[in-house]
Amino acid sequence: MNRVIRRLAIGLLACYALLFVQLNVWQVGKRAELRANPLNNRESVRQFDAPRGPIVTSDGVVIAHTVELANNTRDASGYTYQREYPTKELFANVSGYYTYAYGATQVEHLYSDVLAGTTAKQQLLAVGSTFNNVDQTGEVQLTLNSELQKLAQRQLGTREGSAVVLDTRTGAVLAMYSNPTYDPNTVAVHNNDDAGAALEALADAPGKPLLANAYQERYMPGSTFKVLTTATGLEAGFISTASEWPDENSWTPPNTKNPIQNYGKKTCGGDMFEVFRRSCNIPFARMSADMGPEVMVNGVEKWGVGEKLPIDLPNAAASTFGGEVADFTDSLALLAIHGFGQGSVQMVPLHMAMVAATVANGGAMMKPYVVAKTLAHNGTELSSTSPEVWRQPISPATAATLNTFMVGVAKEGTAKCCLALAGGIQAAAKTGTAQLNAPGKTQRSHAWITAFAPAEAPRVAVAVMLKGVNAQISAGTGGTLAGPVAKVLLDRALKVVPQ
Repeated sequence: MNRVIRRLAIGLLACYALLFVQLNVWQVGKRAELRANPLNNRESVRQFDAPRGPIVTSDGVVIAHTVELANNTRDASGYTYQREYPTKELFANVSGYYTYAYGATQVEHLYSDVLAGTTAKQQLLAVGSTFNNVDQTGEVQLTLNSELQKLAQRQLGTREGSAVVLDTRTGAVLAMYSNPTYDPNTVAVHNNDDAGAALEALADAPGKPLLANAYQERYMPGSTFKVLTTATGLEAGFISTASEWPDENSWTPPNTKNPIQNYGKKTCGGDMFEVFRRSCNIPFARMSADMGPEVMVNGVEKWGVGEKLPIDLPNAAASTFGGEVADFTDSLALLAIHGFGQGSVQMVPLHMAMVAATVANGGAMMKPYVVAKTLAHNGTELSSTSPEVWRQPISPATAATLNTFMVGVAKEGTAKCCLALAGGIQAAAKTGTAQLNAPGKTQRSHAWITAFAPAEAPRVAVAVMLKGVNAQISAGTGGTLAGPVAKVLLDRALKVVPQ
């Protein structure tokens, strides 16, 4: 009897040992293989269906958070948590969306580990609380102001375009809105088929609503580009405040028989202050041709044209001058056209705001950023953004001269109609009307303005671009259409940003 019991015990021990070994093989040896198996979605579901921290504006408005569903409201998927976007489309191009099947975008993507509470610092802070059901999620605090963002949305209305407001001294983005946009709640649903259908519809919609057009798209800038041309001429010593150009309504550059005309075929000329104030095309075309391809291209590149913008959001676009030195060597006519923002020149709206902010900031171009700081659930600061200079394209002296020129535009020039700020505060600006079609064809034009205030001690800069998708926009100018939007945004921003 003892022998039978002994054999049974040995057999059971052997089975236990075999089971122990097999469990270790599956749990340790094949762990990576099992996690990588596309049929195994349990870990992905567990990570997705979990608490996730909020994304909050500088004035405390929650633009993304996760809610726990009540038992009687849980859908057929069985998920416990739902990501929600209370402000809907207002901040969609900054927050992005968070989904199970289609991943995450924007801040939701870049700061996913912070929001989920899985950074090393958060895990360290949670030591001893792992089994106590303590919330480990984090929070992302933005630089954007909700009231300023709402104002940008209201001012654009149904018109396609973008508006950007920056703190000139730090590069902090105070508002950045584009129309069309979308509601992330339509994408962040538990039903993967519904989420896919929503994304497909948005991808096919006109105006590219899934793109943050304010920093992920570029457009012909028209005369706002003359700030860069003037800066290049001043820095290279080709022009000065004393430079003058003849009154003329037509000029034929070298290598072509096609004349260049001023906007509206008007006669225009005078000293540098006058031609900048009136935005004459011909002086800037002549200026560019006189400087030549090497000086012009190199001068423009100092502003970061040709490089992706260094914002802390994914997939930023790059502005472009539309060619290298070699492309203009045998075509001064093409260079002349590009000198006043036509041809193949394209600028990102955010970049144009950065141009104005650079003039305002004494020639230092700051890196733009939307994330001010990240916090652990207990309020411990995980990271914060420090202002950083990206480039120094011009000297303080050149910046001061451009400031004077841009004040002339606001006081007596193409923005005189619409940029008188509250309290008598003086703004500085440059307008642009980018003509998209060749002469003789139905004209379409983008309406632009870039500006800053107060001119004597700048704090905020703005860029507004209205797309020329209809006759109403194309019939207007940057001053008359984009100017009123800029005025409202500057008035409000000056109340938001302290002196």
